[in-house]
Formats: sequence, structure tokens, C-alpha cells
Amino acid sequence: MREFTARFATDEETENWDKHVTANPNGGNMLQSAAYASVKNGSGWTVRFLVLECGGQASYNLVLEKRFPVLGRLWYLIKGPDLAVADLKPALEACAALVRERKLNVFTIKVEPDIVDSAEAHAHLAAAGLVKAPNIQSNDSTAILDISGPEEAVFKAISSRARNAIRRAGREGCEVVRREPGPETYRALYGLMADTVSAKGSMPLRSYAYYAEFWEEFCSRGQGSFFFTYEDGKPSVGAFVINYGAKATYKDGGSTQNRKQYGDSHLVQWTAIRHMQELGCTEYDFCGTPPAARIKDKTHNLYGMGMFKTSFTKSVTDFVGCHDYVLSPVRHTLWAKGGERVFRRIETARTGQQFY
Repeated sequence: MREFTARFATDEETENWDKHVTANPNGGNMLQSAAYASVKNGSGWTVRFLVLECGGQASYNLVLEKRFPVLGRLWYLIKGPDLAVADLKPALEACAALVRERKLNVFTIKVEPDIVDSAEAHAHLAAAGLVKAPNIQSNDSTAILDISGPEEAVFKAISSRARNAIRRAGREGCEVVRREPGPETYRALYGLMADTVSAKGSMPLRSYAYYAEFWEEFCSRGQGSFFFTYEDGKPSVGAFVINYGAKATYKDGGSTQNRKQYGDSHLVQWTAIRHMQELGCTEYDFCGTPPAARIKDKTHNLYGMGMFKTSFTKSVTDFVGCHDYVLSPVRHTLWAKGGERVFRRIETARTGQQFY
């Protein structure tokens, strides 16, 4: 087993955070980015920039920290740590040593590594002493399209249904427009997202202020793009896609219901995919589907989204999801047996925002 050390990032590393994260073993994740850190810092969470090192190699990971009365501090390594599954145990032991050294009073470290679900992965998780916790992020199961090849090869790789929809939309005059970031664009996409949630209720919708700040932070760093189609002069389909290192993520989207244009949503995604290729991305994450075992389960709240997204890539990738690394068994038990539920309810009532 390899030995790791853990420390907080230097000022230079923090200033160049994205460069370091995208050089991680698995290429990082947009939820570990400087943009996301800016969104979360001060919104009930304290942001820490954590560096895990072994043998001259480093993994840079965003930590969200929150304090609670009696319990102490919770650490949430969102979409991390970015390491091989065999390295989780020594890396978490290094985190625990850092917590003790700095007297940080952390009772649990919540981890969420982008490690594909498998029997081998679960064996490593168990050996690391990790305890399964409810998943938090929507893309712990997701559809990922390989876009590393030429455009023609990527197009051939998607389903015939998707290809036919894209071609028909183009033949019938559907156009996709890229819009510049700004309040007018943000309001347009948020309105489409609200329409979709109202009609399908598939996922919770945060406040407009949250999304506006989120989009602005990524766009100001050149890491976000907006794509729209129109009907009768009004936005009908919209999407926000993030380019972070080699990974593209279809983060937010929405549409009006009962549209006349056939294939418009497929054409939006295909246009976004081509643009992400131009930016150097090699994979495209559609960001959220039902688990592979339930992809055809019509009772799942993400069934419709799953059917659309898997028209581009048949396979669903299930990650191991969220686990707790327990530093204080007594306080973690209080957290798991009701403390988390109570604190989430209090914060939602106080702020009107989601807890995580």
C-alpha cells in the first residue's frame, strides 16, 4: 500500500487551481473547480483546497466544510478524492492525520470519488473503512459519450434515432444559436428549466440567483457555453455546457412543452458536442440518468431524461457514489441517526436553498 501525505494548498496552487485539478489522475471534475469553489464559499460552506501527495505525484481536491453545534465539522470531498480506488485508504488516513495535527474537530469526511461501481471497487471501499451514505450528486449514474474521435466517427457512434432526429431538425430549418453570458441569457435558460420542472418534476430547481452566480463563475473563466433553439421568436430549448479540462458536462437544460420542431433537443446536444470537441474535450457527460439497472424503469423520476441521454450513448456509467469516512463514531452515529436530517431541515427553512 502506498503512503500519502495531506496538506492544504499554497497560495500559488490556489491561484492556479484549475491547472492542478485538471492534471489529477482522473482529470478532475468541474465540481472541484475554482468556479464552483467561488459559488459555494460563504453560502454556508467554507472552502478548503486539499493536496494529497505520494511519491512526487499530487491530487488536488476541493473540500467543502460545514460546522455544526455539538458534532463539530463535516468535510465533503465533492467528487473526490481524485485517485485510484486502491489509494483511497492511505489517502484518507493522511486526511485524518491532517485533521488531528491541525485540531480541526472533523467528525466525518464525506467522499464521492468518480470510481466506476464494481465488486472490486466495493472491496477497496470496505477495506478503507468507508460507510455507504445517500448519494448527493445527480450524476453518480450518468451517460458518458466518448468524443475523442473525428466528428464523423462520433456521429456514427450515437443511435440511429438520435442521428435521424438531428438530420431532420436540420432539414426542417431548426437552428441552434450560441448566446453570450449575461442576465438576459440566464433568465431565458432559467425560464426553460422552470417549465421543464413544472411539467415533469424530475429534479429540484434551485433559485435563479444561485444559477446566475454559477453560470457567471464558469463563463467568466471561459468554461461555459449556452445553446438555444427558438420557436415563434422565443427560446424553446436551452442548454448550458461546461468545458473543464478534457471533460465536457451538460450541466443545465430545459425546454417548452408541446414544441412543433422535431429533433430540436437532439440538435442542441449535437451542436454542443461539436463545440466541446473544438475546445479540446474528449468526453461528454450528460450529467444524470437512472442507474443502469433501472434505465428502462418508467417509475424512476429520471426515466425521460435517461431515455433521451442514452439515445447518444447506450451505456450508463454507475459510480460508487457517496461514502462516509468516520473519524468520530459517536458523533457520526448522531449525524446518521437524525442529526443530518434535522440540520438539513433547519438550513432549508432558514435559507430556502438546498443543503448540499
